[in-house]
Amino acid sequence: MKAIIITITIILLKCIIVFCQNAPYQIIELQNGYWFDGKGFTKRATTYILDGKFSSKATEKPDTLIDLAEKYVIPPFGEAHNHNIEQGSILGEDVVIQQYLRLGVFYLKNPNILPRLRDGIASKINTPESLDVIFATGGFTIFGGHPWAMMQRNIRLNPNFTIADGEGAFYNTIESEAELDAKWDKFLATKPDFVKTYLLYSEEFEQRKADTTYNGWKGLNPELLKVIVKKAHTSGLRVSCHIETGMDFHYAVLAGVDEINHMPGFRPQNGIPLSRYLIQEKDAVMAARKDITIVTTLERGVPNRNDYADSINRSIINLHKTNLKLLKNAGVTLAIGCDMYRGFTESEVNYLHYLQVFSNLELLKLWCENTPKAIFPKRKIATLKPGYEGSLLALEGNPSADFQNVKRISLRIKQGLVMKNE
Repeated sequence: MKAIIITITIILLKCIIVFCQNAPYQIIELQNGYWFDGKGFTKRATTYILDGKFSSKATEKPDTLIDLAEKYVIPPFGEAHNHNIEQGSILGEDVVIQQYLRLGVFYLKNPNILPRLRDGIASKINTPESLDVIFATGGFTIFGGHPWAMMQRNIRLNPNFTIADGEGAFYNTIESEAELDAKWDKFLATKPDFVKTYLLYSEEFEQRKADTTYNGWKGLNPELLKVIVKKAHTSGLRVSCHIETGMDFHYAVLAGVDEINHMPGFRPQNGIPLSRYLIQEKDAVMAARKDITIVTTLERGVPNRNDYADSINRSIINLHKTNLKLLKNAGVTLAIGCDMYRGFTESEVNYLHYLQVFSNLELLKLWCENTPKAIFPKRKIATLKPGYEGSLLALEGNPSADFQNVKRISLRIKQGLVMKNE
């Protein structure tokens, strides 16, 4: 078939993304681009996508020829923590999917969802034409803890939720290993992709566990977290842990979780010294040694997002910078997430850029390499090499020189399918 030369110009956020109707597994030839290799950009004369994967050569004459015109090619981005992809999403399911794709985000992790809301959106995701998403169902917490209190409020105020959406669905409350054993098979029947657990102010576990004034602000006994991790790993499931304080971070690392959701200080409470949200160096070193990924979600912790120079903001921002520098220097793997039902990854990335803890190149790697790999560690993604999934973004400018170029996406390809605009 005669090669088709495609020239694609996209005005970001002013169009609706649809997908070409070309048959899957076409052969695509990409010419004349600068390709990201993790260290910088290297000029390549030609790269191919065969059967949805990158290749250095073509077995047949290409079906499609794309002249990249010296654009900068990077892997697609990821969102490691958000709940806005579900049936009945506040923003609308299709709107959420379209917005992520416009931003170049192809991979997403939703760490706690009602199984029925996951199942209700299943037909719209995890295809080459849409987002790839994994979910945790029924997070493990204590009675009265987070997210128990959140769901109880929903059941009380929202007719779309019933008591059946609580225990065994959105959360599992456990206070002993025997309770965990009793509920485990039912939990596995919800078919989670990974396990979500909750530690909140665990240094005060005994004080908070029976006190209803702390409802929503308490979580598991940290000793029980170790048991959950062992049981989950035996079942072939990775474990993510919601934390709040520096001691929560400590206990999560000791328990051997695979991922820590949030960084200490992502939502500091009034009246609690910011020092309690500091990460200790020995815990950062241990997290690096155990290869635990830390998801940021920091921007949501800034009280006044319109004025970072505000006096209250400055103290919190300094806390965030201190923790980030510690983790970076210890060699801890970081991934980017925003945890905003009405927001998207872009806000978190902009905040991290503002903090100036990472160079443009380092921040780019966090978003297009670390984050997708944290979501799908067993898939061959986030690398533009032969044998890896043929997914990419082409940028109008070099993001290492000007990070704002991450917004100037002129081409999106996902698993060998080229996205077009109408």
